[in-house]
Amino acid sequence: MNTPTTYRHCIDVSLRCANACNYTASACTRSSQVSLLARCIRLSLECAALCTAAAQLTSYNSVYAQDICRYCTEACLACAKECGRHQGSHFEACAEACRECAEACAVMAL
Repeated sequence: MNTPTTYRHCIDVSLRCANACNYTASACTRSSQVSLLARCIRLSLECAALCTAAAQLTSYNSVYAQDICRYCTEACLACAKECGRHQGSHFEACAEACRECAEACAVMAL
């Protein structure tokens, strides 16, 4: 059973992850090699959208919170893996935020 602290943690890390993913996607679009970063941009944007939805639905105590957290976990792990393939502080920060969010969302998805 999830506690209010578990819910709050999931909301907080989901929003931090969404911000890191949005920042990474934006930074990638300014790269001289933007075409090589297309997968990273797409995964970052998708992950940010799912993290935002997870935070919102968790804050509502929605009946869909577990399901969205399950999808969020998958997206975060994929995004962390992709960001890990690239060098740069924003990639590292995004990968770390994604791993933390995946952990928190996995707990919520139980």
